[in-house]
Amino acid sequence: MIRFILNGADVTYTGNPEKKLLDFLRNEKHITSVKDGCSDQGACGACMVEINGEARLSCLTPMKKVDKTVVNTLEGIPAGIRDVLARAFVEKGAVQCGFCSPGFLMRTRILLQKNPEPTREEIRHALNQNLCRCTGYVKIVDAIAEAALKLRLEEKNEEPPASAHVGSAYPKYEAFEMATGQKKFVNDLFVDGMLFGALRFSDHPKAVIKAIDVQEAMKVNGVVKIFTAKDIPGDRYTGLIFNDWPLMIAEGETTRYIGDVLAGVVAESEEAARQAAALIEVSYEVLPPVTDPQEAIRPGSPGVHPGKSNLLETCRISRGGDAEAVIAGSAFVARGIYQTQRIEHAFLETEAALAMPEDSGLHLFSNGQGIYVDRRQVASLLGLNEEKVRVTLVSSGGGFGGKEDITVQGHAALFAWLLKKPVRVVLSRQESIRMHPKRHPVYMDMAIGCDRNGLLTGLRLNAIGDTGAYASVGTKVMERVAGHASGAYHIPCVEVEALTVYTNNIPSGAMRGFGANQVCFALEGCIDDLCRQGGFDRWQFRFNNALTEGRMTATGQILRGGVGVRATLEAIKPFYDKARFKGLACGIKNSGVGNGMTDFSDVIIEIVSENKVRLLHGWTEMGQGVHTLATQMLFEETGIPPAIVEVVVDSKAGIPTGMTTSSRATALLGNAILDAAQRIRKDLESHQLKDLAGKSYYGNYTCDWTNKPGDNAGEVITHFAYGYASQLVVLDEHGRIETVYAAHDAGKIMNPRMFEGQIEGAVHMGLGYALSEDLPMTGGHLVSEGMRDLKILRARDMPEIVVLGVEVKDPVGPYGAKGLGEIGLVPTAAAVANALCDFDGKRRFSLPLDRESKNSPQ
Repeated sequence: MIRFILNGADVTYTGNPEKKLLDFLRNEKHITSVKDGCSDQGACGACMVEINGEARLSCLTPMKKVDKTVVNTLEGIPAGIRDVLARAFVEKGAVQCGFCSPGFLMRTRILLQKNPEPTREEIRHALNQNLCRCTGYVKIVDAIAEAALKLRLEEKNEEPPASAHVGSAYPKYEAFEMATGQKKFVNDLFVDGMLFGALRFSDHPKAVIKAIDVQEAMKVNGVVKIFTAKDIPGDRYTGLIFNDWPLMIAEGETTRYIGDVLAGVVAESEEAARQAAALIEVSYEVLPPVTDPQEAIRPGSPGVHPGKSNLLETCRISRGGDAEAVIAGSAFVARGIYQTQRIEHAFLETEAALAMPEDSGLHLFSNGQGIYVDRRQVASLLGLNEEKVRVTLVSSGGGFGGKEDITVQGHAALFAWLLKKPVRVVLSRQESIRMHPKRHPVYMDMAIGCDRNGLLTGLRLNAIGDTGAYASVGTKVMERVAGHASGAYHIPCVEVEALTVYTNNIPSGAMRGFGANQVCFALEGCIDDLCRQGGFDRWQFRFNNALTEGRMTATGQILRGGVGVRATLEAIKPFYDKARFKGLACGIKNSGVGNGMTDFSDVIIEIVSENKVRLLHGWTEMGQGVHTLATQMLFEETGIPPAIVEVVVDSKAGIPTGMTTSSRATALLGNAILDAAQRIRKDLESHQLKDLAGKSYYGNYTCDWTNKPGDNAGEVITHFAYGYASQLVVLDEHGRIETVYAAHDAGKIMNPRMFEGQIEGAVHMGLGYALSEDLPMTGGHLVSEGMRDLKILRARDMPEIVVLGVEVKDPVGPYGAKGLGEIGLVPTAAAVANALCDFDGKRRFSLPLDRESKNSPQ
C-alpha cells in the first residue's frame, strides 16, 4: 500500500508499484495538466511535477517512489502564485501551442522557490529537462524573469489592459487556459464508456503479409475487438493528393514501410489495448526494400507500389534559354551537390483522435491540420456521405505540417463506427516518429553563374526528393524546391528538374519551409562561392541581385508589389558591417498553395448576444495564433471586442476549408473576415450589437488565378503572395554561434509579440536543422525511435536571436500582411553554413553540418 499527499489531499494507492506516476495522474485521477509528450522517455518535461519540493518527471517516476511524499501538480500550487506565473507567460508571449506550457510553469515554480532572483543564464540552464518546439525559448526565459520580478515585488496579479487593434500585442487566444493546463487537448478528453485503441505496425518495410493471428491477443483481459483490413466498409485508401495510403494492410498484400498498420485493438484500457497489440502474431515473407531514391528510379528497380513507377512526378521549369550554356559562358561559376536530411517534426502533442457515434453518424475530435479534409477521408473509409461525419478541431499541440496527413483519425473513426461506442486512439512518441511523414531528404545538383559585375546569369538544378512509401504532399514539396530554386534573386535563365520518388522509407510530406529551405541551403552556398571567386562583397552581391518589383522568380512569375528582400537586407546591414565571422542568406517562401490550385477561405460570424459572438472558420490553431489574429481583425473592422468572441472550428458549420498549410491562413481568413465585416459594420451604423442577436454574417475570399510551375501559357502567377527574409549568423572567435539576426518582411506586423515568437521559434528549428537534427534510416528501419536522439536544441544551447521586423505591404493580404510561419527558417541553415565557411574556409554540402568545424551553437 502506497500513501502520499497529492495536491493537499491524502491518497492511497494499492495497484502496481511499478506503474508510472504520470499514468496514475492522468488515467486514474484525470489530472491532465501533466502532459505525455515523450512516452516515458524523460525527454520533454511536459509531465513535470513537484515531489517534496523537487522537480521530477512523472513519466519516469514509479508509484513506489512516491510513498510518503508530497506531490503537487499545477493544481496544487497556490492559485495566487500559479496565476502570477501564468500571466507572465501570457504577457510575454511564451505560450504558442501551449502543450509544453504547464511543464514549464511547474519548472518555474520550483526554480523560483529555490532561487527567487535567477539570472537569464540560470533560467536557461534550469530548463534542461523541458523541450519546446514552438518558441525558441526566448519568450519563455522572458516570462520566467518577469514572473520572478512580480513575485519578489508582490505585485497585484492584475492583467494589464491590452489593445486589440491590428498591430498591437494582444494576448494569444486561450493562452492563460493553456498555461495552467485547463485547456484540453485530444488526449485529455474522457467521456463515459470510452474505449481505447492501439495499433499493430509492420515489423518490416517490405514484406508480404502471410497471416495475421490474433488468438493470443484476444485472451488479454479487457480486449473488446480486434480489427483488420477486411473490416473496413468503404475505400481503405486515403491521401491528400493521391489515394495511395491504405488504412491497414491486408493478408496477402505487401507492406511499404515500417509504419504500415496491420491491425487495431480496442480494449477497456489503453494498457490492455497495447498489450494485446504486441501479442498479435504476423507471418511474413520478407523482401528487400528499396531505400535509395536514386536507385529506385533506375530501370529494373523493384516497385514500391505494384504496377506503378517509383517516379511519382517530375516538375520541370525551363526559361530564358539553355541554362547550361549560359552558365558555361559566365565569368564565374559555382557548382555543388547538396544533400539534406530527414527531419522529425517533434510536435509535443502526439497524434490523437476521439470518435463517437452521434445521431445516425459519427463525431470525430481531431488535432489534425484540416478538419474538412479529415471528414472527406474518414467518410470515404466508412462508406458514408460526408454529411454523416462531423469533425471538431481540438487545438493542436504543434503541427508544423506533420499533422496534415491523417494518422489515427481513420482508425478511431472505424472502431467507433463499428462498435457504436466512443473510442480514443493516441500514438506513443515512438509510434508517432515511426508513422507520420517527415521533412524530405533532397539531393540537389546545382550550378549557377554570374558576370564580371556580379550579376547572376543562369541556374541549373537537378533535384531528387525521397517521398518515401506514400505520396502525401511530396509532389508539392518538390514543386516548391523547383519554384524556389532561384531563391530571393532574379536569375534570367533557369532550368530545373525536380523528381518525386517512392521508396520504402517513412513517407516524407509537409514540414515548415516545405522545400524552400532545402533548396535555399544549396543556392546560398553557391552564391557565397561566387562571391569568393569574384571578390564580391556578400551583402552587396545579394542586394544587387535581389528580387524587386518587375523581376521574376524561378517559375517566371513577375512580381507586381510588396517585394521586401532589399528592405530586409538593409535592416541587417549595420550588424553585417560590424561582424567579423558571419554568414548571410536570403529567403523567399510562398503564401498559399497556388500552383494552379484554388486558395480560399470562408467565415461565419454569429451574433449570439451582446456578450457573445461566435466566429466559425476552418483553419487549425496549432500555436501560430490564427484564432488571435482573427479576433483582432474582427475588432479592427467592427469594434467587437475579442473578449466576447468564441472561435469554433467544426465541420458542422459547413464551410469546407483546405489544409492549414502554405503560410496562408492569416491572409485567406483575414480577407474573408474583412468581407463579412463590411456588412456587420453597416448594420452597426444603425443598430447596437444586442439588436443583431441571432444574425449570421458570411464572408469569403477566393484566389483562383495561379498556374502550375512550367506552365508558360500567358502570364505566370505561381502564388498570390510571398514572404521574404534575410538572416545573419555571427560567430565568436572560437567559431561558435553568438547571435542570429533575423530580418523578416511580414508585410504588416499584425501582432508584434506573436511575430517575434514565430520567428524565434523558426530560427530555433532552423538551427537544429543546420547543426544537429537528423532521423537516419538503414534498410528501411529507423536507427532510433528515441526523442533525445532527435537532438533538438534545448534552451541552454540557443544563441541570442535578434528579430528585425520589416513591413513592405503585400497587395493581396489583409492590411498588407504576408505569410510568416514558414519563411522563418528558410534561410537559417544556409546562413549557418556560410558563417562556418567564413570562419574556416570549408564549404559544406550536407545537413546536419560537419561537427568537426566547431559548428555547435555553444
